[in-house]
Amino acid sequence: MIYLYREYIDFCYSDFFVSIRLMSNFVRANICIDMHISTNNSKISGGFFLGHVAALITVAMWGYSFVSTKVLLENGMGPVQIYVCRFLLAYILVVLISHNRLWASNLREEGMFILCGICGGSIYFIAENFALRYTLTTNVSLLTSLSPLITVMLVGLVYKTEKLGKGTFIGSMIAIVGVGFVVFNSSTSVQVRPLGDFLSLAAACCWAVYSLILRQLNAHYDIWFISRKTFFYGCITAIPFLLVEHDSVNVLDIIWEPQIYGNLLFLGVGASTVGYVLWALVVKNLGAVKANNYMYFQPIMTLLVSSVVLGEHVSLAGYIGIFLILAGLWAGDNINKLQPHNQHTHSDNG
Repeated sequence: MIYLYREYIDFCYSDFFVSIRLMSNFVRANICIDMHISTNNSKISGGFFLGHVAALITVAMWGYSFVSTKVLLENGMGPVQIYVCRFLLAYILVVLISHNRLWASNLREEGMFILCGICGGSIYFIAENFALRYTLTTNVSLLTSLSPLITVMLVGLVYKTEKLGKGTFIGSMIAIVGVGFVVFNSSTSVQVRPLGDFLSLAAACCWAVYSLILRQLNAHYDIWFISRKTFFYGCITAIPFLLVEHDSVNVLDIIWEPQIYGNLLFLGVGASTVGYVLWALVVKNLGAVKANNYMYFQPIMTLLVSSVVLGEHVSLAGYIGIFLILAGLWAGDNINKLQPHNQHTHSDNG
């Protein structure tokens, strides 16, 4: 376990391409933990801890991706064009690692992979990228962070036998209030633009559906295969949108500019390839509901990046929001444990 932990820390500080190789070892080690989960409780705890660490890293990258996407939009790239470039790059990288198996076990599960590509890929990112055009970044950050609450409702609807603990509900409520403080930090001119806000909500719904589908696929397929299929179908289902997007520049004309290829590499290799593999591990170890609660860290990352890169001031409201989000995550993770054993729920463990 010490070796696994050190390897994971190395991953955090190495470059993108080295991190891909390390992630392969991480996945194999994590699978070994799962194989012995019924006989070694300490290994369960280790996987649970790594799930939390992976969630923090993943959501931090996704929070920063708002800035990267905004830079590319301001340089003339279209919302669909940005998405296709990042997912195509991610797909090529994952194919180099996972290429032995082509299809799922049956048509039903192949269809589930198509839904993953749509809900966790094309529709989610295209909606989010277009939302950044029509509304404020803070609005998009807040509304896409609603996916945990949507996931909670979907779990209750889809899995009738599962009861959601009070801690999950209370933690989500506290955290969403914190999100509100963060995204409206120092903002006295927040504008409501219905189209952009609607697209953001649609993206949040898509991500909640993706998390529930991923929960089922994790039981039968390895993480690299799931990621590869998601990237493939994400690119395929984005083609119709790409064909009707006529207001973007020719990416070959600007690709050699550092701010273009730098942000595309981050989005394709970091936020997509590494991010999606990590997220699959997170959902597998923490469950869909608890994993999605980490999405509340997305606006925190956006807030911090805006402060450092753009020089925006972090007000008292911003710090209050950060505190509430952390408190909400703690409540969601611990209140259920304080309940009597016969009332304890199991939904958060997927």
